[in-house]
Amino acid sequence: MTQTGSTALTVVAWISLAVAFACAGAILWDLHVRGERQRMAVMEWVWPITALYWGPVALWAYLRHGRASARAPEGDWWPTAKGVAHCGAGCTLGDVVGEWVVYLTAFSIGAFASSAANDLLAMYAVDFVLAWTFGVAFQWFSIVPMREGVGRLEGIWLAIKADTLSIVAFQVGLFGFMALTHLVLWRPPLTIASPGYWLMMQVGMVAGFFTAWPMNAWLIRRGWKERM
Repeated sequence: MTQTGSTALTVVAWISLAVAFACAGAILWDLHVRGERQRMAVMEWVWPITALYWGPVALWAYLRHGRASARAPEGDWWPTAKGVAHCGAGCTLGDVVGEWVVYLTAFSIGAFASSAANDLLAMYAVDFVLAWTFGVAFQWFSIVPMREGVGRLEGIWLAIKADTLSIVAFQVGLFGFMALTHLVLWRPPLTIASPGYWLMMQVGMVAGFFTAWPMNAWLIRRGWKERM
């Protein structure tokens, strides 16, 4: 597809982004104005960030099962869903920051500087480093408060062990979809300054959520990741 006549894409993108931000705002209002503070403080970041790509789905999940006063459903799917959302929040934060870093600095990767794929490769490199950093930090704030006797330094290693594979699995879905949009669906590729680009990022993050699901289920079963 070309960007000629992309008015419809722009309209859909703005609507999707507006709805997502409204859902994130509603969660923040419930948390900080209505006083539904989370038992695990880091989840007060996870829920609104998750709403930035899942939109109404995240708001529904939060109101139905995620509020401090709500009762979580029985079964294994809910801890896995929260585990993926937790990982995805760190990845999302890292990816968003990374995209703007690459865009504003025109960062490129040496031998690929003149390649059509350079922008994509540069974004992958920066996004992954930042996503891993934020993801491990989020995990640290889950492990250290919940496990008795775990010190701060030990918590760093446990966080790396718990979330590295999960982050990789999430980025597989996101990076794969963004490669599809960058190299196949849009010619020329959408730019980061366009709303359509961020609509594609939302879809990519949803794809990442699903590719990270099996890995998170496995990590939780192994006891490497907290059952939240």
